[in-house]
Amino acid sequence: MDSDAFHDQCAVMGVFGHPEAAKLTYLGLYALQHRGQESTGIVAADGKRLRAEVGMGRVNDFFTQERLAGLPGFLAIGHNRYSTTGDSCLRNAQPLLVDYSRGSLAIAHNGNLVNAHRLRAELEAYGSIFRSTTDTEVILHLIAHSRARRLVDALIEALQQVQGAYSLLVMNERELIAVRDPHGFRPLCLGQLGSGYVVASETCALDLIEAVYLRDVAPGELLHLSEAGVQSFFPFPPTRPQQCIFELIYFARPDSEVFGHNVHLVRKALGRQLAREAPAAADVVIPVPDSGVPAALGYAEESGIPFDMGLIRNHYVGRTFIEPQQSIRHFGVKIKLNANKAFLAGKRVVVVDDSIVRGTTSKKLVHMIRQAGAKEVHMRISSPPTTHPCLYGIDTPTRQELIAARASVAEICAYLQADSLAYLSHEGLLRVVRDDGRRYCTACFTGNYPLRVPWQDELLQLSLFGQEGRHG
Repeated sequence: MDSDAFHDQCAVMGVFGHPEAAKLTYLGLYALQHRGQESTGIVAADGKRLRAEVGMGRVNDFFTQERLAGLPGFLAIGHNRYSTTGDSCLRNAQPLLVDYSRGSLAIAHNGNLVNAHRLRAELEAYGSIFRSTTDTEVILHLIAHSRARRLVDALIEALQQVQGAYSLLVMNERELIAVRDPHGFRPLCLGQLGSGYVVASETCALDLIEAVYLRDVAPGELLHLSEAGVQSFFPFPPTRPQQCIFELIYFARPDSEVFGHNVHLVRKALGRQLAREAPAAADVVIPVPDSGVPAALGYAEESGIPFDMGLIRNHYVGRTFIEPQQSIRHFGVKIKLNANKAFLAGKRVVVVDDSIVRGTTSKKLVHMIRQAGAKEVHMRISSPPTTHPCLYGIDTPTRQELIAARASVAEICAYLQADSLAYLSHEGLLRVVRDDGRRYCTACFTGNYPLRVPWQDELLQLSLFGQEGRHG
């Protein structure tokens, strides 16, 4: 079922000015595990040298007491990665740590650079040798090529050459730099813990370590954390913010504050708006757990139809499992979700989910609910139809694979074998987030990309460096 869903590519976490920086970073990555599960890593510094522990797997699987004990220092950055296509491999795991002419340097990146392929080709033509297939490494090479004496100046010079989405943490032996691209595609926030500071992809990481949330890092802002304190710069030409709307719809944890909104409350409001736009005569509202729960609650509250858990999720399923030789129909869905037959029998059911990607999972869920005895099945989706792939750090299928790009709502409904299907309107979505269309990127629904690249329409799905290209 994971293949028929959107995946964010990573989380970043950094701590400056705390004697247990690595352990706090570890805890923050634990809170941000939902943003990437294939690799994880931490680089720590004690003022003299950088040490790294980077490996495959989830945070609690890879990090041990011994590994954390080998990361002393007052400064650390961490990363969780979700690889997009092709094999996940250690050489692409982050943070990336390198030694160069000015010392040691580590980087952790959430986003996607749309001109990385061209920059990499130019760097290789001048003799650069890349060890990974990630776009993140392009930034390291650009820093190394800079003649600026200070790291912050070299980073600014490097980022002035790249285009795309980045929430970025860079560190050396003594300083931490956090920067968000001028469009602000991916989230990044700043917190304080005692006399130290924390930077993270989401506020849920701050909550776990009891750091005080100060504010979001603004689009186009660079924060320089050093012994001199926190310095803020805006080194790039101002541009219109284009924050990723899917962070609020699906990716971010419900208890996080993202782009000035509580994620759970936004998702409930999306469900209420959906109920106003697409009512249904039904006996019960059920979510597709877990991501569909807040919207289903909102739909139930607005419609007056009772809410209940008609689908039960198995939270103990790993990323892989062994199927029996005698194939069980819809095995991949059933091992993760099961319909509550005693509850659903004879009922008219509204099923609320956050999105439909290829449609294969939704079709299996409708079949499962009917097999449980439901009288009617009405699908309601708390976002508009997804018709275009993301180019800015979200793992999405090609446009040809997106069912809403090649089929009408009526055709999708017939494919799902549902009694009715309705999506939230684009106007309703923007109304909920109180936006006039000028703060959020909604290209996945409209095809109006803020940053266009020459080969975008032909390629449809950005894959920078072969099958392992996007950084995570």
